[in-house]
Amino acid sequence: MFRDEAVIEVVAGKGGDGIVSFHREKFVQKGGPDGGDGGRGGSVVLVATDSTHSLLRVARAFRYAARDGRPGGPRNRAGAGSDDVVVEVPPGTQVFDAERDNLLADLDQPGARVVAAAGGAGGKGNQRFATSVEQAPRKATRGKPGEHRRLRLELKVLAEVGLLGLPNAGKSTFLSTVTAARPKVADYPFTTLAPQVGIAALSGFRSLMLADLPGLIEGASDGQGLGHAFLKHLERCSVLLQLVDVNPAGTDDPVEAFQVIDEELRKASPDLHGRRRLVVGTKHHEDEGSEERLAALDEVVRAAGHEPVVGISSVLGLGVPELLERLWGAVHPADGVPS
Repeated sequence: MFRDEAVIEVVAGKGGDGIVSFHREKFVQKGGPDGGDGGRGGSVVLVATDSTHSLLRVARAFRYAARDGRPGGPRNRAGAGSDDVVVEVPPGTQVFDAERDNLLADLDQPGARVVAAAGGAGGKGNQRFATSVEQAPRKATRGKPGEHRRLRLELKVLAEVGLLGLPNAGKSTFLSTVTAARPKVADYPFTTLAPQVGIAALSGFRSLMLADLPGLIEGASDGQGLGHAFLKHLERCSVLLQLVDVNPAGTDDPVEAFQVIDEELRKASPDLHGRRRLVVGTKHHEDEGSEERLAALDEVVRAAGHEPVVGISSVLGLGVPELLERLWGAVHPADGVPS
C-alpha cells in the first residue's frame, strides 16, 4: 500500500509543581519562604531532515510523549525541565490537526521545524508569593498540563522535475538510467507504488532532482487508482515531464495516452495543467513504427500548446543527455550551460 500519510498522537509533558518550603537553618527560627518553581515539561517537535524519506517509520510508533518537568525544591531550587522529543520527518511533510483538519505547518525545507505539542509551564513555588504583607505564604501552584493532540501528516515529494505517465510508460527505467535511484522495474502496471527521488548529474557540477511518482490512470482526479496520492506530489514540482510509450509493441496508443493524462491534470488543477510540461516519446528505437507513432503524438502535443516532442530510449541512451539539458533549461531558465 502507498504510505504517504501517517496519523500520530503527540503528548507534551506536564510542568513540574512548585512547592511550599521555608528556609531552615541553625539559629534561624523563622526563615522565609524558599519553595522553588517547577520545571517546564518537554515538548514534541517535528523536524524535517534529509535523512528521512518516508512517513512509514513515523507511523509505526504512533504515540510520541515527552516527560514531565521536575517539581521545585527547597532553597529556591527550580525543578529541571524535560528534554523535547524530536520526531524526524521527510522534507515536504505537511502537518494537520487531525480533529479540525487545519494545516499547522508545512515543513517544505530541510531544517524546518514545528512544536507539535508544547510542554506545560512549571508551577510557582511559595517564594513567588511573598509580599510585605504576606511574608510566609503557604501557597504554591501546580504545573500546567502539556498539549495533547492527534496529527495527520502528509508527505508531498520535493523535486524539480516530476515524471508522469501511464503505468509502464518507462518512468522508472528513465529515472534509474539518469540517476543513482534504483526503483523497482517490471513489466506490469503500478510497479511504482511510492515516490522515488533521484538526482541527475549534468556537466559543470549541475544537478537536477527528479521524482518518479506512481502511475496515473484515467479517473485519477476522481480518486481512481493512486490518483489523489499521485497528483498532490506534482504540486511541488516546478516542471513536469510526461513520458509516453511510442514503441509499436506498446499496449497504449500514444495520442490517447497523452490525452488521458492531459485531461486528468485539467480536471485536477488549472495550475497543474498550465505548468510547463515537456512530453517525450519513450522506448523510441528510431524504426519506422516508432517514428510514425512519435510523429502522431508530436502533432497532438503541439496543437495543445506544448513544445515539440522528442524521442528517447532510456535503455540505449538515445536522446537522454539532450533531454536533461532541456529540463535544466526549463527549471533554470535564467542560467546558462557552463562551458
